[in-house]
Amino acid sequence: MNLGICSITRAELIGAVEGLQLAWELGYRRVNVQLDSRCAVEILQRQQDHDHRDSAVSHHFQELMQRDWEVSLTHIYREGNKCADYIASQGHQLPLGYSMFPITDTTLVSWILYDTLGLSEPRLVMNES
Repeated sequence: MNLGICSITRAELIGAVEGLQLAWELGYRRVNVQLDSRCAVEILQRQQDHDHRDSAVSHHFQELMQRDWEVSLTHIYREGNKCADYIASQGHQLPLGYSMFPITDTTLVSWILYDTLGLSEPRLVMNES
């Protein structure tokens, strides 16, 4: 989905909401939402706060979570979800709105396999002390 110009955090929040809505419509009732933005995860885990610019999106996410299903929300490093990272990197080339990726996209198929096998790249994390 190409959202046009918006913040990375807003894109993550909208992606979480749209993904949950799609999972519900497809009949999935056990869903693990993984976001590589710790900020977005914190916003979605907060109790309703009406004084931030993404409160409507956050509220919609909370409403979706209240449905009769099991939904978990976790932070994952970008390196742990190469498929989503690849799709996001292609977004600027897509028209505004929803787009479907062909299963013949060999790079996407490779990243799906990579993620399914639980592979990831090492990441250097430095303590700020």
